[in-house]
Amino acid sequence: MENKYTYEDAFAELQQIVSDMESGDIDIDRLSEKIKRASELLVICKAKLTSTEAEVQQLLAKLADDSAESSDA
Repeated sequence: MENKYTYEDAFAELQQIVSDMESGDIDIDRLSEKIKRASELLVICKAKLTSTEAEVQQLLAKLADDSAESSDA
């Protein structure tokens, strides 16, 4: 599955599915389809969060290194 969703788009669609399920707007014939789609969206959201966390950790490590180098000079 190609991931062309933004986190915001995936999360908004996931919220809509949950809302439809809570309101009973999804008939039983489409329920498994919606649950499968929700599972895919959760994977997308988790991947985006994990990727962002890794980027933030790298930036923080770089800032710490730069700060240490400038205090040594």
